[in-house]
Amino acid sequence: MEDNSIIGILTWAVGVLVSLAVGFGMVDNTLSLTQIGIPTIITQIAGWFVVAGAIVGVILVVFKK
Repeated sequence: MEDNSIIGILTWAVGVLVSLAVGFGMVDNTLSLTQIGIPTIITQIAGWFVVAGAIVGVILVVFKK
């Protein structure tokens, strides 16, 4: 997040919210990939990686300031 303008901050916040929504959707099996042959457990693990990555990203930005 190099750009401190309102557009940059808004874009970053939307990205974090979308990442969390997709990650939790994968964890809750709302977004499943079983149609293409990926097992549910793999989707859930990937979802936790997405959620953890979003949270770590937020923490890094907060402590960088």
